[in-house]
Amino acid sequence: MADAPQKPAPQQPVGGRAAMQMQLAEKFKNYKHVWVFVEIERGRVHPVSWELMGEGRKLADDLGVDLCAVVLGPRNDDTKRAIRETYHYGADVCYICEDPLLAEYRNEPFTRALTDLVNRHQPEILLLGATPLGRDLAGSVATVLQTGLTADATELKIADDKSLAATRPTFGGTLLCTIHTLNHRPQMATVRPRVMAMPEPDSKRSGRMVWHSLRMQEADIVTKVLEFVSDAQVEKANLAYADIVVAGGMGLQNAANLKHVQRLAEVLGAEWGVSRPLVQKGWAPAERQIGQTGNTIRPKLYIAAGISGAIQHRVGVEGADLIIAINTDPDATIFDFAHLGVVADALAVLPALTDAFARRLSGRALAS
Repeated sequence: MADAPQKPAPQQPVGGRAAMQMQLAEKFKNYKHVWVFVEIERGRVHPVSWELMGEGRKLADDLGVDLCAVVLGPRNDDTKRAIRETYHYGADVCYICEDPLLAEYRNEPFTRALTDLVNRHQPEILLLGATPLGRDLAGSVATVLQTGLTADATELKIADDKSLAATRPTFGGTLLCTIHTLNHRPQMATVRPRVMAMPEPDSKRSGRMVWHSLRMQEADIVTKVLEFVSDAQVEKANLAYADIVVAGGMGLQNAANLKHVQRLAEVLGAEWGVSRPLVQKGWAPAERQIGQTGNTIRPKLYIAAGISGAIQHRVGVEGADLIIAINTDPDATIFDFAHLGVVADALAVLPALTDAFARRLSGRALAS
């Protein structure tokens, strides 16, 4: 009599004996290589894909395996360009599925293509961007494959037992938790844009191509794309890719004082943002929130005014080249990771900085 099927428990938190109980099933022992899903939407590769290629290269080198890209899309110039660029950003192999059904993102054909590729070629690690598209696809793929998925990882590394150690904030951003998928493959994780550094492309690199057929018809797909309505005309925050960001926290005391943050940002040609409590109070829109539960940023300069520096905020900004913190509390957590700290009232410092930069920049304009 066959054993009754059991629901898998793909993930176990690291710590104690759990980290030592890796009993990988025989069917998973041939799974090798690190894969990165390359997200193409409206003909453009999302930058998070190249950021993940840079991180995937490190993981693959640590394991002594290939770094592989996965490109899904229609047969056109945009797809061809994406394929070429995967090698520039570090791929050794590119798995390709070209089909008219993949022209627009729909969960069903993309899930079919990616899960079929995984089942056939057996990667040990699969990484996707934590974008709206990537999150939707990753959840479906992990469910079909019955494997573990660590969402919104902030750090990826190879553990001593050669498993993927994926770290993410937990308990509302108050702690960091490292998760291993011990008994299932592939080990999956999503990473938000700007968490990982963008690698330098090498246009001389090339690699091997592996082609795959979708084996699906339009009649098999429930979802239909009737129209695409662009939001390009809507003014949106571009915090993730701004070179300079000025942000305010509860130290501003009230919503009206956000004007000091906005004025300094305007003078510097920067984006402005806020910490999570200000969004929760309704002082600023959610698209302006900075931190693990908002925007992750990697600017050249980040000025944080009146922000305490909770862990969920820290993981969203610690990739900045220079962090300047302004806070009245000398023991504020933000001073633990800021490069420069000013113990002062942000409501006094921000207008002074704005005036100083305005005079300096206007002087440069006159000199030119």
